Amino acid sequence: MAKTPLAEAGFYFDELNKLRVLEPDVSQKTLELKEECKEFVDKIGQFQEKVGGLIELVDELAKEAETEKMKAIGARNLLKSVAKQREAQQQQLQALIAEKKMQLESIPRSKLCEATVVLLRTWSLATSSCAVNV
Repeated sequence: MAKTPLAEAGFYFDELNKLRVLEPDVSQKTLELKEECKEFVDKIGQFQEKVGGLIELVDELAKEAETEKMKAIGARNLLKSVAKQREAQQQQLQALIAEKKMQLESIPRSKLCEATVVLLRTWSLATSSCAVNV
């Protein structure tokens, strides 16, 4: 196809018969590129919104995880504290048992037997008087 004198000078007519500086093909491709760029920018905007929502969600989950972690650490420390308290109490009771054993061993057997007899007599008198009162 032969070029017109206007086309050789770089001027073209479009479909509305308006004078243009760009070739119709280049003009059409420019418009298509403009539309594609607009679609791309719109998609990037949507992507940024979705990523922003995802980041907020991850931040919330991180805060919840940190809270649960602190609760677990507190519970673990409390458990250790209770275990140490029980161990200390057990040691105190063992020391008390050892002390009472030493006291018991220091009492002569004859006095221990006498005290047992007195205790049994007192107990039998108390139970017999209870039986009479009933």
